[in-house]
Amino acid sequence: MIRFNINRPDTGMKPDIQAKIDNLNKPKGSLGRLEELAMQMCLIQQTLSPRLARPCHLLFGADHGIECEGVSVSPREVTWQQMVNFANGGGGVNMFCRQHGFRLYLVDIGVDHDLSGYESIINKKIDNGTGNFLYGPAMSEKQFETALETGASLVDKCRREGCDVVSIGEMGIANTSPSSVWMSMLGHIPLKECVGAGAGLDDEGIKHKYEVLSQAVRHYEETTADSARTENIIRYFGGFEMVGAIGAMLRAAELRMIILVDGFIMTACALAAARLCPEAQEYMIFGHVGDESGHKRLLDILGAEPILNLGMRLGEGTGAICAFPIIDSAARMINEMNNFDNAHITKYF
Repeated sequence: MIRFNINRPDTGMKPDIQAKIDNLNKPKGSLGRLEELAMQMCLIQQTLSPRLARPCHLLFGADHGIECEGVSVSPREVTWQQMVNFANGGGGVNMFCRQHGFRLYLVDIGVDHDLSGYESIINKKIDNGTGNFLYGPAMSEKQFETALETGASLVDKCRREGCDVVSIGEMGIANTSPSSVWMSMLGHIPLKECVGAGAGLDDEGIKHKYEVLSQAVRHYEETTADSARTENIIRYFGGFEMVGAIGAMLRAAELRMIILVDGFIMTACALAAARLCPEAQEYMIFGHVGDESGHKRLLDILGAEPILNLGMRLGEGTGAICAFPIIDSAARMINEMNNFDNAHITKYF
């Protein structure tokens, strides 16, 4: 597997950062979570003046073989239809990227449709969707490696353009199924507690989804040597868009970039990334907690505190982008607020 050289941020300058935050002209600790975010960003970038220059959003699209087992209320063709919608600027992700100044990269990493006619969609197609993991691995070792490298290379591209902060989103019908399996196997939680409605399954649909995923996990454990190994779990059940997102997260951490994490699927990817390289989590800011069953549980596994709780479950990376103004406020606080000495104000705490 491609290797990433990720180091935890050096905490040696933490006292200096805290002193700067505490001497801003405000009561100590009065800006709450903004102060915590400022501390994290300063440590990531090893500076007293963090930057959020040229934010980029990577949206990976791919299809899943498990979709044909009826585990999603939405049909497979919605993946490519939404990718076309994004290319035409009509998606929720497009609107939020425009609002908050993110450069949007649309990436076909495995959509089961020819999207080559759309100039704004980057063609990194590995295959027309993954295999059906009910019967065997979703992807080969070579495909797994290619997906990781694809995500990493796109972060390299963002970095060359001066990007300091990257958010990641996905489009892939049925991708809550591999996310649920990852949550169960990597988070050591009974599968039944990890399976939810996805895009809108009813109770019978959720029951069927659980039965399919249970059968798939049993088959995996019976046929896979070293079945507890993180790489094997990711490769056997994952989607190309999900493994691409993991590669992007790990490269961003390696480059000491700020990573904005979205909802259930991207938090499952964050868990997988953290199991591969625990140091990577230090670079992640979790944008929100959504309504998808299990998302809060996933965040709890990671010990992560999300910024927003707006009942969102759209995906695409929209929750992460919506949280960006709060993160921007934290950076502006430490960079733009005056301190007591310069403002000639007596400390009042």
